[in-house]
Amino acid sequence: MKKLAWHHLETVDVLAELETNNEEGLTDAAADERRKAAGANELPEPKRESRVMRFLKQFHDVLIYVLLGAAVITIVLGHTIDTLVILMVIVINAAIGYIQQSKAEKALDSIRKMLSLKATAIRASKRKVIPSANLVPGDIAVLKAGDKVPADIRLLEAANLKVEESSLTGESVAVEKKVDALPLETSLGDRLNMVFAGTSVAAGSGVGVVVETGSSTELGKISSSISNVQKLQTPLLKQTAHFGKLISAIIVISAAAMFAIGYFWHDYPAGELLLAIIGLTVAAIPEGLPAVLSIILALGVQEMAAKNAIVRTLPSVETLGAVSVICSDKTGTLTKNEMTVTSILVKDEEYELTGSGYSPKGEITSRGQVVALADAPRLKQFLTCVKTINESHLFCNERGHWEISGDATEGCLVTAAEKAEESIPKLDCLAKIPFDSSYKYMAGLVEHDGTRTIFVKGAPEQILRMSKNDSADELDRWHGEILLHARKGERMIGAAAKKVPANTASIGHADLEEGFEILGFASIIDPPREEVIESIRLCKKAGIQVKMITGDHKETALAIGSQMGIGAEGLVIEGIELDRMDESELQEAAVKYDVFARTSPNNKLQLVQALQSLGHICAMTGDGVNDAPALKRADIGVAMGIKGTEVSKEASEMVLVDDNFNTIVTAVKEGRRVYDNLKKTILFILPTNVAEGSVIFVSILLGTAMPLTPVQILWINMITAVTISLAIAFEKLEPGAMERPPRNPNAKLLSGYYVFRIAFVASIICGGLLYMNRTLAEAGLNPAIVNTMTVQALVISQLFYLFNCRSEKGFVFRKGFFSNKAAFIVSGILIAVQLGVTYLPIMNVLLGTVPIAAQHWIWPIGIGISVFAIVEMEKWVWRKMSASR
Repeated sequence: MKKLAWHHLETVDVLAELETNNEEGLTDAAADERRKAAGANELPEPKRESRVMRFLKQFHDVLIYVLLGAAVITIVLGHTIDTLVILMVIVINAAIGYIQQSKAEKALDSIRKMLSLKATAIRASKRKVIPSANLVPGDIAVLKAGDKVPADIRLLEAANLKVEESSLTGESVAVEKKVDALPLETSLGDRLNMVFAGTSVAAGSGVGVVVETGSSTELGKISSSISNVQKLQTPLLKQTAHFGKLISAIIVISAAAMFAIGYFWHDYPAGELLLAIIGLTVAAIPEGLPAVLSIILALGVQEMAAKNAIVRTLPSVETLGAVSVICSDKTGTLTKNEMTVTSILVKDEEYELTGSGYSPKGEITSRGQVVALADAPRLKQFLTCVKTINESHLFCNERGHWEISGDATEGCLVTAAEKAEESIPKLDCLAKIPFDSSYKYMAGLVEHDGTRTIFVKGAPEQILRMSKNDSADELDRWHGEILLHARKGERMIGAAAKKVPANTASIGHADLEEGFEILGFASIIDPPREEVIESIRLCKKAGIQVKMITGDHKETALAIGSQMGIGAEGLVIEGIELDRMDESELQEAAVKYDVFARTSPNNKLQLVQALQSLGHICAMTGDGVNDAPALKRADIGVAMGIKGTEVSKEASEMVLVDDNFNTIVTAVKEGRRVYDNLKKTILFILPTNVAEGSVIFVSILLGTAMPLTPVQILWINMITAVTISLAIAFEKLEPGAMERPPRNPNAKLLSGYYVFRIAFVASIICGGLLYMNRTLAEAGLNPAIVNTMTVQALVISQLFYLFNCRSEKGFVFRKGFFSNKAAFIVSGILIAVQLGVTYLPIMNVLLGTVPIAAQHWIWPIGIGISVFAIVEMEKWVWRKMSASR
């Protein structure tokens, strides 16, 4: 089919171009032929990696490559057990990452439903309900209130048709549709003769011809554009990749030096020397670290899932902890996307309404007191009018959430009436004039208080025109009140009434020209979510900027931003202004402004890119199709689970199941806790690896026997990684974590202090082991016993050091020593396992250990206690030095 400007063509030309007829539609046979050419009316499934590829990618890590190299050398040397153990460690690590990623993808598969499942079409002059996937260009589609629009459709007929397009344009108010041709340059949001796939019919009915389906729809174009948006690597992945390369380089250099010293200086046999190098490699590589990091991140994912957030990839949890800017769509994210009456103005009083959204929970008050309608006849008459002249219905869905069937603006007036302290009647209309945007009102003839009355509801200017008989002062007062509320970003709807003769049976527009009495005006907003204001305050306290990006007009955007504490007073910029800026101007605007109005999807993407170019870690929250490209480009995209479109969910890294912006703050807390615990884990694991490698290196340097075998080293590294190091994952949030600024994403994973601590602790452990080995060797103790004691000394040293690491620099007994039960549980498990290593025959065979006597435990326990005491002393010295600066 041709790609034409359908909104610019007259309806007869559209039908001619598509070779169809609005009365008969297509035949099933013709539709089948077109479907073969155009394809099914479905969004293409996003490209997913195969299960095999997803599993293989878990091995793409420089440290894993080094371990694989070590496995190859052990095969050549004939050390089968060493080979099997190394390969087992590698596979376990890969399996952990694969399983977690698969779980997250499976959770999101359950929410892939963007296009409506069924559609009503005219086929061969008959109305048929068919799968929406079967629609083709040229089909005549029938729309009614409550339908989800199944394709891009050029309207042929529209009867009070209003379409809710916030998922596509960001506008929260339903748009009334027309059939007349429009100028060629008409923007997407102003194409009133078109309805678009993925939007919803709020009121009325219509008939149109399908012009675009599947990926050719506006929805499909945005979905396709997402694949062209580059996804950035997370800070953690960057840092761990750099970290892995650094360790690998150190290992290769150390191994080369050790080979040279052993071969040329001490004349070690090549095979024995290669085995020693394998031992050094296995000792120095923190092979348990990738698995532990994955598990810590996975636990963070589970914690967030319990708090209504689905995270698709593990590093996204940590990324949230580094976020410095949150760019948020307004409608449905910061606000409820539920129009709400906040106040009602009648002739002599202004009433406030509590509550927000469509829920009828709330009260109508005046000066802080609940209003009795018996004392407020004007208010009662106003509420009766707006409830009667209304096509919307209020209902509570199966989730207990209040919703509106019909137009959102009309619906909120029903909710307002339900908040009255007595029931407001919905009168039967004897005659009606439906709403039309050309005259901006709707009216009805009713029997009210024993007389026939015309009720009218509409735009303020129309209500004022119909009531021109009022005094000039009275009209000026109304004009002033309306202008005051408009400047706050509030929308005004008026109501008026006129008594007519008892024999009146019909009404026309001529009956609405004059003679009406103003009943009042309702002030309406799309309210901020109650919890958002506090969430934004907490974000600012944590050094995180919040920017609101919306399709609304400047005044509305500024008013909502002001209510939520976003942006400096009066500072707002429109998307059209951003379009004229070069790169440097755009970067300056991205920093200067926090409120962005009348934005396009491209503006949102530009802003995210501008902020990232300035070094910010950027999160983008949103629920609409128009948010998707920016969601994907952002360091972390956060989509809404209830009101979010499928396209936005696919583009995001995290989905908020409850659409609650407050969950973002929870996510930031969790991200910071996870990152702190990741660093503590590194601080815990690396000193032992360095100590093990140092012991082997020094042994080769001195020409003495190897104190540990490669299998023993692997056992120590993995058993401590999967037991005691995991206890750190359960540590609580550090005090003051949400009061410090976001960390620099380019900061090194290992700070100067961390390098010192690793070297310091490794020296204590290495020195203790060498001293023990030398003393016991000189005493003539069986080498097998010494070897077993060395294994236990390393494990027990880590067990004591675990409690040092629970608090990075604080005194361990001050941080709720018993707050982390996991630390004590895994300690008990590790002790039981290590007793098995020592005294179970099968473990003796596998690991080359032997049973030892009770007195032999004194050395390992003594070394462990020494490590704990010396590290706590070092932390105390550091605190004193920091305090004196």
